[in-house]
Amino acid sequence: MPRLSEVIAALENLWPAERAESWDAVGTVVGEPGQDVGRVLFAVDPVQEIVDEAVGLGADLLVTHHPLYLRGTTTVAASTFKGRVVHTLIKHDIALHVAHTNADTADPGVSDALAGALDLRVVRPLVPDPGDPDGRRGLGRVCELDHPLTVRELAARAAERLPATAQGIRMAGDPDATVRTVAVSGGSGDSLFDHVRAAGVDAFLTADLRHHPVSEARAHGAHGAHPPLALLDAAHWATEWPWCELAAAQLDEISDRHGWGLRVHVSKTVTDPWTSQFPSPGAPN
Repeated sequence: MPRLSEVIAALENLWPAERAESWDAVGTVVGEPGQDVGRVLFAVDPVQEIVDEAVGLGADLLVTHHPLYLRGTTTVAASTFKGRVVHTLIKHDIALHVAHTNADTADPGVSDALAGALDLRVVRPLVPDPGDPDGRRGLGRVCELDHPLTVRELAARAAERLPATAQGIRMAGDPDATVRTVAVSGGSGDSLFDHVRAAGVDAFLTADLRHHPVSEARAHGAHGAHPPLALLDAAHWATEWPWCELAAAQLDEISDRHGWGLRVHVSKTVTDPWTSQFPSPGAPN
């Protein structure tokens, strides 16, 4: 059975902390380097229900995509919900490790997993990492479809393949327009519109799209030579959850190579904060 320090070293090799954005908070949050690790749980969010799942599973290590303390804190008191997470982890000898923006830009990373879930063929990063001489790392991915789909068909595929959420998939654009190329970015993606336009793709699938960036993106292509960009907006959690399966498979492979015998699990608990939706009467489909 490996020690936590050995497993963390393997995870840091996959997602080096120095490749995270300067504002990010990645790495090990809780854990004794010398403790044994036999069971690992991957999840998107380090919230109490995930920590309780880790306790019930008997996990020794919880790996999440989202940080616990992104903006720092002055307390880990159990009277706060994040402090309660820390107390539960320590009480049950469960370590917590975070891979966030360093996993977003990895090769393979969050957007590769999203593309894979939708059977999209990755061509290149949407925003290449200038420090990668091979040009494979970076934020988002530019992808191709094996066979053209309409926007409606692509949205239906996303709704079917991604984990179910109250939001589902929102669309902007002609639902019958043809899609051959797609840009994808797991998590919030409306800061990437300039890169998406430069890529010349037919559609962009991401999460957390806001009114004004979407309106401007649609207007930008209304009178251009290229057809207006179709937009597909999924739930943030749903676009990042496929990475958990990818990351778990990567750790499984490392465990087999080293003979660690780790038992690696992926949480299927839905931690998307939106719980229900009521469509407006007469709303377009």
